[in-house]
Formats: sequence, C-alpha cells, structure tokens
Amino acid sequence: MACTTENLRTAVSAQRRADHDATTTKRLSSVLIVDDEPGILSFLQKGLASRFSLVEVAADANAADSLLSRCHFDLIISDIRLPGRSGVEWVGELRDQDQVTPVIFMTAHADLQTAITALRAGASDFILKPFRMEQMQTAVNRCLERQRLQKENFLLRRQVAHLDEGSGIIGSCDLILGVCEVIKRVAPMPSTVLVQGETGTGKELAARAIHRYSGRSGSFVPINCGAMHAELLESELFGHAKGAFTGAVKAREGLFCYADGGTLFLDEIGEMPLAMQTRLLRVMEDRAVRPVGGNRETPIDVRIVAATNRDLKAEVDNGNFREDLYYRLNVLSIRMPALRERIQDLPELIDHFARSIAADLGVAPPRIAEAELMRLSQYDWPGNIRELKNVIERCLLLNHQPSQSLPGCASVVGNDAPDNNGDDLTLESVERRHILRVLDMENGNKSAAARLLGVSRKTLERKCQSWGVER
Repeated sequence: MACTTENLRTAVSAQRRADHDATTTKRLSSVLIVDDEPGILSFLQKGLASRFSLVEVAADANAADSLLSRCHFDLIISDIRLPGRSGVEWVGELRDQDQVTPVIFMTAHADLQTAITALRAGASDFILKPFRMEQMQTAVNRCLERQRLQKENFLLRRQVAHLDEGSGIIGSCDLILGVCEVIKRVAPMPSTVLVQGETGTGKELAARAIHRYSGRSGSFVPINCGAMHAELLESELFGHAKGAFTGAVKAREGLFCYADGGTLFLDEIGEMPLAMQTRLLRVMEDRAVRPVGGNRETPIDVRIVAATNRDLKAEVDNGNFREDLYYRLNVLSIRMPALRERIQDLPELIDHFARSIAADLGVAPPRIAEAELMRLSQYDWPGNIRELKNVIERCLLLNHQPSQSLPGCASVVGNDAPDNNGDDLTLESVERRHILRVLDMENGNKSAAARLLGVSRKTLERKCQSWGVER
C-alpha cells in the first residue's frame, strides 16, 4: 500500500510539473521551424502544436526571413545544413540585426567544431538527429527556462534599489483601508491604473501591491520616466536594434519585453516628454513594441500602472501632456493620501520603520514616548512617509529622538554630541557615535560588538585606539 501511495504521489508530482511546463511554454505563443526535410517539419509541427498557439515552418532561410518580416516568433528551431545559406549563417545575420529570439539548432552531422560554431552564432541549445519528441520538448523547456532566468536576473539587478519593506501598505485608518480595498478589487483586472499623490506617499508600494494581487505570472518592472533623457528612455522602454545609435553595439530588448506577462510601472509619468508620450500611446493601442531602429514589432501582454505627483489634467490644459494619453491612463485612478491626512497611522508607521531599520543596522529599536509621538503628530510632514522613514533612520544613527531631526529642532543630541551646537554630521562623526553606542549596548564586549557591526575585532580595536577610547 505504501508503495502504491508513493507511486501515486510521484505520478501526480510529475503530472504537475508537465502541466506547469506546458502552461509556461503555451504562454510563449509562437515557434518557427526551419528544415529542408518535409518529414522533420511535419513531425515537429504536429508534436509542438499542443505547446504553442502558432507553429510555422520554412524549408530554407529565405522562406524563414519572409515569415519573420510578417510575424514575431518566441522561439526558432533550425537545422544547421540548409539549402543556400546555412542555419549558422542565417542566425548570425539575425543576431547582427535586431533579432534576439532564442534558437535551438538541429543537426545529423555532429562534431565539436560544429557545436562551437553554432554556439558562437548565438544558439541557445543543440540537438542531434534523429531525436524523439520528448528530447525536443526537453530542449524547448530548457531554452525557455534559461531565457526566463536571464530576464529575472536582469530585473533583480535593476530592482535591487527599489525593494520595499516587504510588509505591504502600512496603516489602519479609513483612508488607507479604502485604498487597499480598491487595490484588491482592481488588481486581477487588466485595466490600466493611474496612482496619484504627493511625493513620498507610497505610490510605488501601491503599484507593487496591485501587481502582487493581480496573479500575473510575469515580473514587476519599475522605471522612473523623469530620471533620464528622452533618447535613453525610449531605448530603455522599447529596446533598440544593433547600430540604431552611437554605442548600440548589439541589439537589446526593452523593459516592455521584460515585463511581458507582468506589470510595467511608469513612475513620474508626468515628466515624460511629449514625443515619448506619442510612442507610449501607440504601444498601448497596438499591444506591440518596435525597438528603436528596428523594423519588426513584438506583441506584448503588459499591464501598465502609472504614477504621478502632478495634476495631469492641469498639465493637459497647459499643453504639457497629451489629452488622449491622459484618458488612456486614467481608466482607474487611486489617490495615495498624504501623511498629514492619516496622522493616526503615525505610531504604526514609526514602529514598522524602527524595527526594520534597527534590524538592518544591528541595533535595538528606539523607545518613543507619548510626548514624542505628540510632537511628531503636530508636524506637517511635507515629505510624507519617505521623510518619516529618513527621520527614523537618522534617529537610530545619531541616538536621539525623532523630533530633534525636524525643522526648528537641534540636529544632534546624545552623550557623544559635539560642542559645535550639534552640527557635526560628517560620516566619521556618525560612524564614531554608532560604534560607541553598539559597544555600550554590549557592555564593552568588543567581540560581540564587532559581530553586530559586521567588522573584525581588530578593525574595531584600531578605530577605538584612533579615537583614544579604552573600553
């Protein structure tokens, strides 16, 4: 009985993996097969029809070029020996243009030099004839998985500075609860969302929550539209072909392609130049992108969430923003309230930031008295939640109360405060106070303090010696 149960579990697990692979491949909708053997074309066309919604075949490179000029393909499977141009020559020419589609090569004449040549031409995989359909399906899955990981690695590197605290939107006032309710309701829909609010109110956090609740399988890809020149922004969003401009030494996919199946977050959309607004509108209408300098369009499935701290309607009236794009973006609008409008959430926000930042710094969270909370609640917070987070971090670094970082208060208060009215905010001074405070927390135990600080005991002793501190 145990053996039967184990076999059943194994079979179910295998079926789930197969279903997952099939679903993943199916979402990538098109494959082009190039071979001069009709039997191979028929075999692969039938075998892959259940995995791709579009399977096209070609007998040579010229016929394949004709198909590529009319349609985008998510995968190419090509024989190496083709009449006229070889598969290696043909794929090399594609790579010299703007074609970055992954390629699986097939050949009946395998040797080391052929394999090296194929890989140099840009092959993602290499399969020997004759083969079984299971072998080809494995190669397809391996190829597409490698492409998915490359995209994820690119996005991880790009998003490392954009990580939120990981606990979602903090707060329990009616305004925030209303925002969360709207987010959960609209997230599963494909509609475009415009998030509005002052600087520092958490617009990107709302966009990430929309993506998190959307159930979309692709990635969340953020870009700040006001942080780069129009030419660079165009290349970042749409990609570019090789030689499209000076420095474009190879073709590159844009963020729209990396966000395929996921969410593209256009932060500071009000800063986007008018010429770029026109291109964005075209992409939203056609659901396809064309790289800068390219001549092929790639279909995309991207949910757009835009954010701005500007009054876009006023920008439209002033001629700074396209009216048609405004109405295209403003399908549903979510307004993030300013911190002064949700001041009752202040204790919860302070507790959250104090705990998370203290954990990063390796120190104990500060204790905020009721009188201190009262002072903080009377402040206007023009920088909103971002300003609050910075104030709490400064409080932990300098070992003083948060209100002392607000306008009108002394900058530095503490046992190690300097004699120059508290204005010594140099990196060396902040480092000294922080290290000495950690030493005090550990009752002078330098080994324990060094572990908390992430440095060696020898480094800690050298710094203490340079400061003339004996503990």
